[in-house]
Amino acid sequence: MQSVVACYLYRKKIFFFYVFFAGPEKEVAIDCVSTAKASSISEVIMGSSSSSYAPKTIYLDVDGKVQRVIFSRHCSPCDIKELLCSSSNIARNTAILLIDSEGALVSIDPSMPANTPNNLYKVMPHSANQGGEKEDMFQNVLSQVAEQFSRAFRINELKTEVTNRLAMLEKRVELEGLKVVEIEKCKNDLKKLRDEMTSRGGVRMNCNCKYNFSDDGKKLSPRRDVPSYPKYTLSQETIETLKKPTFDVWHWEHNEMLSCLEYMYHDLGLVKEFNMNPITLKRWLLAIQENYRDNPFHNFRHCFCVSQMMYGMIHLCNLQERLTMTDMCILMTAAVCHDLDHPGYNNTYQINARTELAVRYNDISPLENHHCAVAFQILSMPECNIFANVEPDSFKQIRQAIITLILATDMARHGEILDSFKQKVDSFDFTNEEHVKCLKMVLIKCCDISNEVRPTEVAEPWVDCLLEEYFMQSDREKTEGLPVAPFMDRDKVTKPTAQIGFIKFVLIPMFENVMKLFPQIEEIMVQPLRDSRDHYEELKQIDDAMSEAQKKKTESMSLGGKKK
Repeated sequence: MQSVVACYLYRKKIFFFYVFFAGPEKEVAIDCVSTAKASSISEVIMGSSSSSYAPKTIYLDVDGKVQRVIFSRHCSPCDIKELLCSSSNIARNTAILLIDSEGALVSIDPSMPANTPNNLYKVMPHSANQGGEKEDMFQNVLSQVAEQFSRAFRINELKTEVTNRLAMLEKRVELEGLKVVEIEKCKNDLKKLRDEMTSRGGVRMNCNCKYNFSDDGKKLSPRRDVPSYPKYTLSQETIETLKKPTFDVWHWEHNEMLSCLEYMYHDLGLVKEFNMNPITLKRWLLAIQENYRDNPFHNFRHCFCVSQMMYGMIHLCNLQERLTMTDMCILMTAAVCHDLDHPGYNNTYQINARTELAVRYNDISPLENHHCAVAFQILSMPECNIFANVEPDSFKQIRQAIITLILATDMARHGEILDSFKQKVDSFDFTNEEHVKCLKMVLIKCCDISNEVRPTEVAEPWVDCLLEEYFMQSDREKTEGLPVAPFMDRDKVTKPTAQIGFIKFVLIPMFENVMKLFPQIEEIMVQPLRDSRDHYEELKQIDDAMSEAQKKKTESMSLGGKKK
């Protein structure tokens, strides 16, 4: 039995393997011991001392010193490479080259030629672009692992699917004039938002009289199923009529009104100017509609009515030539959002009943403040943020201006705002920020209460809706022992009496002041108000005559009874 002593350097420790052979090729047993004094060894030995396997000796130049390396002829090239790395203080698994004294490459294998101390070999790290066997093997392993992960998580398939999906949507948007969106996706996204908010405990409690604000305070949970929003193409006749105050808002379903609002944003150039995602615009409009309640008057149709009148005034007064695109966006967005989540009971009720909204906003325009809060809660959702691509400073300016306009719709501030406008109108300067700010406040006020500008058959149903909402409030106020305003009391108010004073002392003075700046509105907007005033005065005369006749008839019957 023969023995072979082999030496292996690993982590600066030398391991000696005692290998016992039953024959030249048959390994019987292996034992291993180690020593920590690697630094004291000047020779590195690998292989056998057997005469059958005569070791080969080579000499290396390591940092100017001669290093003798001995290895057996049966060692593999990989073993020799590791031995040379260890001898030359090069990290293991590093690809290396062996160069003789004349710069020629020497093959690293057991048959490599021996040298002498006068003709030293030098071990050089292989250049990065050539890569050794170990590196190739390592890279292959990494590639296999990456491939396995890719298969496990379907990364490539998902990437391809998403890319194809986006390409398809972009093509559809381009081909159909930015008018097509996957409705089911919008519905599902909003449903997910609703479910998410519900799971966080932010469910809104519906209350006809006292609104309970979400504890979350940051997100909204829609109250109803999202309505369908199918593709709707506007005819040229509709597009032209949409710019006029005579537009009949009663002939349109919700999905059609949504399409009209979407068209307005595109037509005014707001989508392009503010880099709005068309799909986000659709989601935003759906969320807006979802957060208008089904009140008799303050509902989504009223929102559309006010927004359409604002769109009409922008065209009628040529505001695109006088104001900036930012001003256009502020006017339209404030009109769309101005009555969000209106509970159907006005500020007077909120304050007298000490509702949560009145307490939250210290009795200062509680409803208008709430409309603003809901508007920006919707915009805080990434899926509904039409201003996502606007610079932070610009968004801050837009946000503040929208809040200012919505707060201006509180009728308690009507006299204050109109007086301010009167002082500026005769010397109005479109380059003066304060003048423009005041004009925008008056414009949204005009649009908010503009129903009587429309034809009688369009305007009169709105009066019925408003009185119905007023009567609901006054009935509740009577039940709760709260003060009741005479113009809301079903026992005291009539349609003519409700409208005459409002048209004479609120609408006509305000529109006539705007007419000073934009004379073109007289025929289309101011004259219809005068006609409406005359119409209700005639109705009042008829009512008064009938009341007088009824009174005389009653008195006559009473006298006749006494004679008997």
